Parts: sequence; structure tokens; C-alpha cells
Amino acid sequence: MLSKRAKRIVIAIGLVQFLLILALMALPDVVLAIPGRFRVALAERSPVLSDITEGLIEQIAPVDEFLPAPETAVEPPRITIPSVIRTEEPQSTQTPLPGTTDTVISGGDANPDSESTPQPTHTSTPLPTPTPSPTPLPDQVHLEGFKRIQQSFNNCGPANLTQVLNWYGDETTQDQAAAYLKPNAEDRNVSPWQLSDYVNEFTELNSTVHSGGTLEILKRFLAAGFPVVVEKGYEPSTLSSQGWFGHYLTVFGYDDDKQEFYGLDSYLQPQPDGRVESYDSMEEYWSHFNYTFYVVYEPDREAEVYQILGPDLLEPLKMWEKSAIRAQDDIDKDPDDAFAWFNLGTSLTRIGEIIGDAEFYNNGAAAFDHARAIGIPPRKLWYEHRPYLAYMKTGRYEDMIELADAVLSTQGGRNVEETYLYMGHALLFQGDARGAIEAYQRAIELNENFYPAEIALQSIG
Repeated sequence: MLSKRAKRIVIAIGLVQFLLILALMALPDVVLAIPGRFRVALAERSPVLSDITEGLIEQIAPVDEFLPAPETAVEPPRITIPSVIRTEEPQSTQTPLPGTTDTVISGGDANPDSESTPQPTHTSTPLPTPTPSPTPLPDQVHLEGFKRIQQSFNNCGPANLTQVLNWYGDETTQDQAAAYLKPNAEDRNVSPWQLSDYVNEFTELNSTVHSGGTLEILKRFLAAGFPVVVEKGYEPSTLSSQGWFGHYLTVFGYDDDKQEFYGLDSYLQPQPDGRVESYDSMEEYWSHFNYTFYVVYEPDREAEVYQILGPDLLEPLKMWEKSAIRAQDDIDKDPDDAFAWFNLGTSLTRIGEIIGDAEFYNNGAAAFDHARAIGIPPRKLWYEHRPYLAYMKTGRYEDMIELADAVLSTQGGRNVEETYLYMGHALLFQGDARGAIEAYQRAIELNENFYPAEIALQSIG
């Protein structure tokens, strides 16, 4: 027989063991709740301690290296890119909500990137007439007067925008831009269309955003005196265990002799002549975002901007067709380039949105499937969201939820409002209106200015 004292000791040990088990079970959720800005701050101040901490986090709450691959996608799909020059009016292919015949999610499919389809700022300005012999470019260009701005946590979008605005004499600060663009400090993404819209709405300058850029387009803008902000992939030396990120770079010069671009990187430590990016490196990492860029310019120089862009970039249908063809060219060079497959899916889905042809959504979904089969970083869906739309248009709601779940399994992913938007869409099409409403509300909680979620909520009353 155990004494009362021994019984108490046994009970105490059992209670401690039970509490330890509960603590271990809760530890992954606790780790995921640590704000990302604290982890980044630790990495900047104490790399050694950060490596130890990140190693522990990797053991406790590991992050998948790639998005989940679709079960059926094995071989590269056969995708054709038919001509999209049409004479008839685009026809809508919006999928009706379950149990209805004519109700759809309103507001451009309640799609947050619907405003990013490049449009000229003023429709009254005529499109440029292509010139057979472009003006020869200088061998070197270096725009003077830039001041680098060190970004606060995950703030490369507002920081790069502010660098350009300040160069033009606009006194907007990083904090002012971020207060509107990402009121949640933990927000992981500000899209190029949001940055461009901010310029057009809140400043006396104009801006336009496009995909399918080329190194020559960059140089032509620089030679004409326009800095350019590119969206690109980024693999930082610090937080190396965190893998691939998206990033912005303000480009202000180039040198053909050295085959280099010069830019302002708001994250890396400043360099005397700016961030040096070789032509090859620029093209490689720029391709991760479909060669997307935006330009800020003074209103009275709009005609010059349009002349440089030309009709292939000014007209959205032509732009996305050219982007699709370019993605296919990149795939032909490297069939295992997951980013090229993703770009192809994005471009085809964009074409589907413009002309309303289901063929492009089907092909876009197939391209996204293969990007996932090869292996695409989960953070890709922090920044670009066309896979959700392609799957939604093809009735693949479970795939939408699977991707959203993969993003939401990480601390950073839980701060991407677009994820909740598309999760809401998928749940709504599956008949779960309550779950959809909760998802839309969560998106608005993360960003009170995220109007696509507001539109989605209004569409279901």
C-alpha cells in the first residue's frame, strides 16, 4: 500500500506529464502564432540565435517545401495557345452558385486582381503608332537623385513605391503608404495592381502595371528617364531556411558593357552604386513573376510611356497572349521550369477572363497542375492567385480548398487576405454560405481596405 505522501507524488508526476503532453500538442500552434516580424528582427540582430530558433521551429512546425501536387497530373499536359484575336463580343462563363440559375459572385468574379489587368490611365490618349526603327539605346544610363528607403517588416511594396514617389518630389512616406495598402503589419503581400492604383488614386502622378516585360523595355524606360519597379523572386541569405520569397526592386540604371542593372533593394544593405543585378540574374528572377513591372510617371508624359509600351503591352488581350507564348518558349527551353508553367497558367487564365472562353480556363488549370507536379513554393500563392480562379472556373472547388489549406498551415499564410477570399468562394460554391461569410469576414479583418471581400459579402446579402 502506498502512503498518502507517495500517492500525492504519483498524482503530481502524472499531472506534470499530462501538462507536458498538452504543451507539446499546443507547441506547433504557439510557434505559428509568433508574429513573423519578431522572427525577422531576430535574424537581423542575431543571426546565430536566429538559426537556432529557426531550426527548432522547423522541427516543431515544419513548412512544406512545395504546394501539394494534384493526384492526377503526371505527364506534361499538351497545351495549345490558339489565336485570341476575336471579332465577337466576349461572353461570360461565370459559374452560377449552387442551387441557382443566374446568380454569380459579383465584382469581376470578386477577384482581387481583376483591377490589375493593365489599362491605360486615360482612354482619351491614342495608342502609339509602332515605329519601324526604334531609337538606338545608350550603352549606359544612371538616373540620379534616388534615396534608398529601408523597409520595415515585409514592407517591400510600400517601401519601393515610396522610393519612386519621393524621387518625383511626392513626400509620401513608407508608413503612410503602408497604412492604406497593408493596415495589418503582418500582411504578406501588396500586389503590383494595388501599388499602381494607390498612385493613381492618392497622388498627382500616374502609374500603369504590366506583365510580359523585357530587358529592352526596362532599358527604354530608363533611357527616357523613367525608373521601373519590377516584381521578382528572391532567396535571401538570411533566414535561408525560409526558402523562396517574392520581392520588389526599383531599377534606376543599366550598363550594357558590364551587362548589369542597378537598383535600390529596400531589404538588403545598401551598396555604393545600388544593387547590382546581372542581365541573366534579372531575367531569371523576374521570370518568377511573369516579367511583371509597374511605372510611375508625370501625367504630361503619358504619351511617352504609351509609346515605349507599345500596343502589345497596352492592349490586355495582346499582352496576355504574348505572355502565354513567352511562357511556352521558356518551357521549351526548360520543361521542368515550374515558374514558366505557372506563368503559362496565369496568362491563359487571364485570357479566359477577357474573352470568356472556357478552353483557356481548362488549359490554365492544366498548366497550374503541372507547375504543382514539378514543385512550386507555397509562398507563390501569397503573391499570385490565378490558380484559385482557374480551378473555380472549372468547378474544381476541392483543389481551391486544398491550396488554401496549404497556405493557411503557416503563420505567414494566415496573413494573406486573398487566401480567405478564395476559400470563401470555394465554400460558397459547395453550398456552405456560413463558412464563406466567415472566410470573407476574416479577409476584411486582415485588410479593412480589401474591397473584393466586401463585394463578395454584399453579393450574398
